[in-house]
Amino acid sequence: MPHRVLLLVFPEFQLLDATGPADVFAAVDEHLPVERRPAYRLEAISPQGGLVASSSGLSIETQPLPEPQEVTDSTLLVAGGYGVQRALQQGHVARWLMRAGSQATRCASVCTGAFLLAQSGLMTGRKMVTHWRYAELLQRLYPDVEVLHDSLFVHDGAIYSSAGVTAGMDLCLSLVEEDHGRDVSLQVAKGLVMYLRRPGGQRQFSAELLAQQAPADGVMQRLLTELRKSLATPWDVESMAACMSMSPRTLHRHCLAELGVTPARLLLHLRLECACQLLEAGQASLKRVAQSSGFGNEYNLRQAFSRALGATPGEYRQRFCR
Repeated sequence: MPHRVLLLVFPEFQLLDATGPADVFAAVDEHLPVERRPAYRLEAISPQGGLVASSSGLSIETQPLPEPQEVTDSTLLVAGGYGVQRALQQGHVARWLMRAGSQATRCASVCTGAFLLAQSGLMTGRKMVTHWRYAELLQRLYPDVEVLHDSLFVHDGAIYSSAGVTAGMDLCLSLVEEDHGRDVSLQVAKGLVMYLRRPGGQRQFSAELLAQQAPADGVMQRLLTELRKSLATPWDVESMAACMSMSPRTLHRHCLAELGVTPARLLLHLRLECACQLLEAGQASLKRVAQSSGFGNEYNLRQAFSRALGATPGEYRQRFCR
């Protein structure tokens, strides 16, 4: 029997949040013997059923939400998108998830679909991720959830979550690997011109991308240059402000205005990215990685990786070393 995959959408959902995972699951049949096909049975579901318009204006045909007991032995995947805010206000999606999510074999979210999983109560005391732009908001709204800011995807028990948009496809490749093994997942990735495991792996928030949004002649570009030259320096907000010849309050204001993060968060991103690059290169010891990236010692490095990436530095190296 094919494994049932339920793609939960709502008005103004992000189209790729649903169709990207659907294409990953659908591609599996190309790499299985005839007697094992189809591997998955895909169904789009929505609160009302019928045609549901995505944020791009394209619509997909859906079935009404099934009864919670009918979700047993299924994978339930919740899309994100602009319509999440209205779905949160209405509350019926979260109420259905609260009853149906625990019945599913596994329950997952893509991008801002994480807010609906969190609202349902299924994520209380669990780790999850969402699009980097909304990670801090998710944490503020649902303090009982542990939000990992830099993970590409994560699973806690039978519940999975992924970061922005295309990260849902990365997550589904990992689910295919769980179901059918690495070789099949690799063939699907090749067919879709994807990485089986994206370089930089769990880092979906890039300090390089963050730096690019700062004005070329702005305060933050100068600060980024200074920090990158000496990450091993024991920086704090006061010393960063002194380096820029301004008060900590002024630096904080500039950092939020130009980059959307605090100076402390910016420094953490730079150090994490540096540590990830050193680990991916595979040559330096953990002690050297910790010192070069500014974490000082292996304990601080492990703590930072555990909080931000949901993995130890050793696990990260084992998975993503080139």
